[in-house]
Amino acid sequence: MDRFAELKTFCTVAACGGFSPAARRLGLATSSVTRMVDALEHRLGVVLLNRSTRSVTLTDQGRSYYEDAQRILEQLDAADDAVADQGAGASLRGVLRVAAPVTFAAMHVAPILPALRARHPGLALDLRLSDTAVNLIDESIDVAIRIGGLDPQANLVARRLAGHERLLVASPGYLAARGEPRHPADLASHDCLQFAFADNRRTWRLRRAAGIDGVAPDELPVEEIPVDSVVLANSGELLRQAALAGLGVAMLAHWLVREDLLAGRLVQVLQDYQVNPGPMDVGLYALYQANRRGSRKIRVFVDLLAEHLQAFDR
Repeated sequence: MDRFAELKTFCTVAACGGFSPAARRLGLATSSVTRMVDALEHRLGVVLLNRSTRSVTLTDQGRSYYEDAQRILEQLDAADDAVADQGAGASLRGVLRVAAPVTFAAMHVAPILPALRARHPGLALDLRLSDTAVNLIDESIDVAIRIGGLDPQANLVARRLAGHERLLVASPGYLAARGEPRHPADLASHDCLQFAFADNRRTWRLRRAAGIDGVAPDELPVEEIPVDSVVLANSGELLRQAALAGLGVAMLAHWLVREDLLAGRLVQVLQDYQVNPGPMDVGLYALYQANRRGSRKIRVFVDLLAEHLQAFDR
């Protein structure tokens, strides 16, 4: 039996927490996945997984073996990249696994696919779309697109693709009926459309975009403004649709509402302020493992996405 297939199957079962989800990810029958892990345990003479009707977890021996197996698979991926990437002008082959937020991928990954396909017809993309951050190693992801602030991690490379400017926007009809806020405190009398964050924050943070009396913008105080959320949702696209329908003021990413602003379907309010629900310095990033730094597959995809974002923002 292919020992690397055993390793990959075992690692996928451990990452997924079960044989059935691992089988779906691998495109195999659950019985085949079970047989492969059973054969691995039999060959090693140890139990790697605790099995129950509800979950599958690693034994102590399994946890140690999993860490070693992950390193081996990472090294194999790096070796594959090194061979596949030989020759700067060669057409790339193989599979590139990309994780990205759903709406962002629809708006900004989809448009670059024709060019990527035309340049590298032998390269297949496996797109994993989710608004939840994934573990690159456990999910076998080559590159992940993240939005927001990032904590530095020694084993990951974070390439900044673009800024992540958020704006306060509303429809012309809503502003005609309710008036336009002129100061952050005015938001208290407006209907607000708010993103539902995991930490249950119910405030918006605003800071003047221009300095005052020689004080730089980043040295100015940030105002925490409580907002009355008439719509609370964990989808930026849903909040965009609600804003277009005239339901209130929304804080949304520039890349999401740019075309609406140009077409006049939405209007930016409080333009003299930077706005954000969390830290003010956030961005759009491509993340990949440090040992994949030389991968041409990753570089080609990330370069193309960065070019698209720069052109989009002009």
